[in-house]
Amino acid sequence: MGSVFGELFRLSTWGESHGGGVGVVIDGCPPRIELTEDDIQKDLDRRRPGQSEITTPRKEEDKAEILSGTFEGLTLGSPIAILVRNKDARPEAYSEMAEKFRPSHADYTYVAKYGIRNWQGGGRSSARETIGRVAAAAIAKKIIKTQFAPDLEMIAYVKSIRDIEADVDPNTVDFDTVEGNIVRTGDPAAVEPMVDLIKAMRGEGNSVGGVVECVIRNCPAGLGAPVFDRLEADLAKGMLSLPATKGFEIGSGFAGTLLSGREHNDPFRMEDGRVRTTSNRSGGVQGGISNGENIIFRVAFKPTATIMTSQETVTTDYEDTELKGRGRHDPCVLPRAVPMVEAMASLVLCDHLLRHKAQNG
Repeated sequence: MGSVFGELFRLSTWGESHGGGVGVVIDGCPPRIELTEDDIQKDLDRRRPGQSEITTPRKEEDKAEILSGTFEGLTLGSPIAILVRNKDARPEAYSEMAEKFRPSHADYTYVAKYGIRNWQGGGRSSARETIGRVAAAAIAKKIIKTQFAPDLEMIAYVKSIRDIEADVDPNTVDFDTVEGNIVRTGDPAAVEPMVDLIKAMRGEGNSVGGVVECVIRNCPAGLGAPVFDRLEADLAKGMLSLPATKGFEIGSGFAGTLLSGREHNDPFRMEDGRVRTTSNRSGGVQGGISNGENIIFRVAFKPTATIMTSQETVTTDYEDTELKGRGRHDPCVLPRAVPMVEAMASLVLCDHLLRHKAQNG
């Protein structure tokens, strides 16, 4: 069911949103990396539900349990299994969905493909699946920092919510500013308007979407490969595998189509013995390979599909009907999507760093 990601740093996520728990098995982690459950918990706490007034009220502590792959605080090189138990599952809130397909969810398409689905909160299609990715990414970050690029920084933030756009400089934005507000934007002036919009949408039983931007600073040059293993292609796959995503662009993105070649090109220059570019419309990747400049990309997230108003749909017997959303849901996925975007970027970079070392020494 497409639950495996990566080549050398490889993870398999498992579990359903209202089952006993969710988790991940990670293979390819080098031995002797310091790792405790606290290392993983920091990132899970950023992703978990119930963390502010603008997220789902589902109360989950999302406590990580390492079941294998470590000994005396160090990785063994063997598969690492991590479990997070579901504590506040309420499958009864979804009983009506057992016989009706939720609009813009995976309910109908899962039945069309597999002939069966877990209707309790969406099962594998729920964003709760991303717990395994975030847990694995906490390990990926440690590998990157300790084995390859100690100065590498990766910061994602909410760039826009509907038509409210934050004024953020990706070259200078810092983690504390982003984490210092419940929206997780890098522009303090945009916080109040964004919060007000999300609350207004929730009050109407509606939802809203937006864009998360991510910058990777101090990334080594040479990651990625031509043709099928381009770095931006793997980043795009990772980001578009996240629930509710609808678009990916890197560097100038679609706006670059409005420029001429002369306007768009990034001229090279030497600086302190290093090849640099005078601009960065490429977004840090050229020919599928990182060039050492900041990698900057954006991910579009649609409005949350579950809304608390009646909508047209069909039953599992393929008859027309209506359905009103129930359960506990985010009116806007953007604030909790920020650590998910960082997680997928970490997984892609860690895998490419290991692949680069394996090929080039």
